[in-house]
Amino acid sequence: MSSTCAFAQYETRFEKSKGTQTPTYEEGIAYYQRLAKDFPQIQIQTKGPTDSGKPLHLVLYSRNRQFDIAKLKAQGKAILLINNAIHPGESDGVDASMMLLRNLALHPERFPQLDSIVLAIIPFYNIGGALNRNSTTRVNQDGPEEYGFRGNARNYDLNRDFIKADTRNARSFAAIFHELDPDLFVDTHVSNGADYQYVMTLDYTQENKLGGVLGDFQRNTFLPYLYKHMKEAGYEATPYVNAWGQTPDKGFVQFPDWPRYSTGYAALFHTIGVMTETHMLKPYDQRVKATYAYLEGTTKLLAQYRRSILAMRRETKAAVKTQKTFPLTWQVNREKPSQIEFKGFEAEYPNSQVSGQKRLFYNRDKPFTKTIPFYNQYEPVETVERPEAYVIPQGWHNVIELLKLNGVQMRSLTQDSVMKVEVYQIGDVKTSSQPYEGHYWHTSVDMNKESKELSFRKGDWYVPVNQEMNRYIVETLEPKGVDSFFKWNFFDTILQAKEGFSAYVFEDLAAKLLSDSPELQKAMKEKIAGDEAFAKSADAQLDYIYEHSAYREKEYMRYPIFRIPAR
Repeated sequence: MSSTCAFAQYETRFEKSKGTQTPTYEEGIAYYQRLAKDFPQIQIQTKGPTDSGKPLHLVLYSRNRQFDIAKLKAQGKAILLINNAIHPGESDGVDASMMLLRNLALHPERFPQLDSIVLAIIPFYNIGGALNRNSTTRVNQDGPEEYGFRGNARNYDLNRDFIKADTRNARSFAAIFHELDPDLFVDTHVSNGADYQYVMTLDYTQENKLGGVLGDFQRNTFLPYLYKHMKEAGYEATPYVNAWGQTPDKGFVQFPDWPRYSTGYAALFHTIGVMTETHMLKPYDQRVKATYAYLEGTTKLLAQYRRSILAMRRETKAAVKTQKTFPLTWQVNREKPSQIEFKGFEAEYPNSQVSGQKRLFYNRDKPFTKTIPFYNQYEPVETVERPEAYVIPQGWHNVIELLKLNGVQMRSLTQDSVMKVEVYQIGDVKTSSQPYEGHYWHTSVDMNKESKELSFRKGDWYVPVNQEMNRYIVETLEPKGVDSFFKWNFFDTILQAKEGFSAYVFEDLAAKLLSDSPELQKAMKEKIAGDEAFAKSADAQLDYIYEHSAYREKEYMRYPIFRIPAR
């Protein structure tokens, strides 16, 4: 059979439509199933459930026809994980991945780099969104003709769910991610926002948060290699244009990929991640071809630097086990921008035909190339010292389940125990007034730390902080972490008192408590003198005495995960 005939058998819907259409979910899975049937180096696996009721699929390309991940790693293979259709309207990666896998199968001689690496593809991550097919919800986007919807089957944006894992999709992804422990990760997207000349932009793991040898490698080798590759492929790229609220010619800040996002999540486990962000206003065929070029370039990079990347990841995993201090929150340094060459279009402000007011218009007849500031250095704002361990009462099973899902090693107490622990007492909490991805997210928290001896029960969980998952452990369990479980409302029940008092009954006891405690008397007098509203409120004064007595419930505002201090 000629190569032309072989190609015709495996032509994709994208190719048949001359670059204007993308397959349905059913068509895409059937295509991969056919490739797996016809080529022994390809396997399609059924994985965990999604909110849609359908399971995730994982497609593996392994040239030596070995599909046991542990054995492949023992052979020194590196793994590239590609995640597609997290936002199914952004379907570029769906088509690019199908064509890449087909070409690997038909023309292995063109891809010698695949001798040393394994390609892993999630064909459709947001299956519910892919099934919700339409041609109107991507109102600003140039193709394809039909596509899926951004929200999943429960209307979650899955690229905000990696750390909190409200969805079955996110939990199944975590299982896949930790089974593969990928050495590089790509999540394929399409960008909204400003207009500019590039078809492709790259939204990659923030260097400072990645840190260490991996951060250095990303800056000095990884990114220069891929930018060069993309330019040579005819799709010159730039950093993701995070220029909301202003035109990009004034400069822009690198997108802060917190752990709720795919690349921020991957960074917790020492994997360099990139979200490819093709530009919504470019024709669909160009966007798919640019995504294909990036994916192919990533396979070449991973093969070329395989030994170095594997060694750096081993070094980083070893180092984090004894790392003493962990950043929890970050801010961009606006005093030290990088300078990048940027190819955009001049912004003009004609009168709107709708409102009559000035509107933004990018004039494509006026392209420019300018050097602009790119603010890509982040600095820690709050840090925390690593504890010896955390102790988690067994009742918080939702937290325990997520820790286990993400590969955290822990043990349950075999007997009732008394331990000296550090306890966080929650103070002021600021909360968003609008729902965000199913939560009223806590934007900030103030708290005090004190040492206490507390009793724990047989079956409570001891989580040692001496493992390669330390970043995930600390950043989820420390309340001030930018995407901590506390901020995502996992512990909101402690923010509401469950007991109280009847004022007319408590009056006599409150008077006795005051009489028996000179310290409380002094504190009350000082507060009355300095707070006029408090001085005029009998209820407030009773509340104050109650809150400073042994009758106050100990669970109220006490963070229910406890730290054993480092030795």
